[in-house]
Amino acid sequence: MTDSISSILQGGYHHPTIRAWQSERVLRKSSLMYPIFVSDVPDAEEEISTMPGQKRWGVNTLPKLLSPLVKKGLKSVIIFGVPIKTPKDATGSRADDPNGPVIQTVKLIRREYPDLFVACDVCLCEYTDHGHCGWLNQDGTIDNIASVNRLTEVAINYAKAGAHCVAPSDMMDGRIKEIKASLIREGLSNKVTLMSYSAKFANAANSAPAFGNRKCYQLPPGSRGLARRAIIRDLGEGADIIMVKPGLPYLDILRDAKELSPNVPIAVYQVSGEFAMIYRAAEAGVFDLKVAVLESANLILTYYTPQLLDWLEN
Repeated sequence: MTDSISSILQGGYHHPTIRAWQSERVLRKSSLMYPIFVSDVPDAEEEISTMPGQKRWGVNTLPKLLSPLVKKGLKSVIIFGVPIKTPKDATGSRADDPNGPVIQTVKLIRREYPDLFVACDVCLCEYTDHGHCGWLNQDGTIDNIASVNRLTEVAINYAKAGAHCVAPSDMMDGRIKEIKASLIREGLSNKVTLMSYSAKFANAANSAPAFGNRKCYQLPPGSRGLARRAIIRDLGEGADIIMVKPGLPYLDILRDAKELSPNVPIAVYQVSGEFAMIYRAAEAGVFDLKVAVLESANLILTYYTPQLLDWLEN
């Protein structure tokens, strides 16, 4: 293994879509990544009440969503598994179930939409009975080392299933380094992109765990210094893409991310309707959309991808 884990670069340009993200920051269809929620109910097509216009899909119904979007120019998606019937436990043991929603969706997409870049969110919160993003100590605090080990297993299994990109969103310390090292050991570092939720802030919109909260591992609101340190850390640990989530309240962090990591793609996760808010405000002349977001981000994860595919020419 190389002495410097951050010298492994090929994971950042192994696919045509991610090669586009390495170029200058211009808004185009390839700049959009659509978050998709996939249930363990194969024929599911359920409205998500808290997210207007979004649905939970099953593996059997997903082509109904994807086929028209791919025809419109959709280039990438990120998959979130949503177990409805799957038993949950303290360790999130079903997160990488070969018959679970994430791995089955990856295989479907690679088979039916071979040119579509598929990323997988890597976290345990949907699969643990306590709802936290990692393993817990007996006193209810996060066991960071055990959590990182388990998250690394999940990421590698998603990669082996065919994911082009793994994106750990758990915010555990050191997980980027461990996942990158494992990708190298498994011979996958030149085939799989590692996208880090480096600056992910805790907020009231996050789904709550069964007890406690996620404020001890997600960043406190307004903690610019911590966000800068996390970005620098994850770059050093081998991240191919740096992400800021959410975007609208943290445009200053987006600017910091661009300053601190000018040589890697910057992603911004526009939660709920915030991208549409920015877009319409820019249309009304409140500010320049390009200055506000697009000059800072190569990749935008947004629920408004279907609409933007219609708005954008290429």
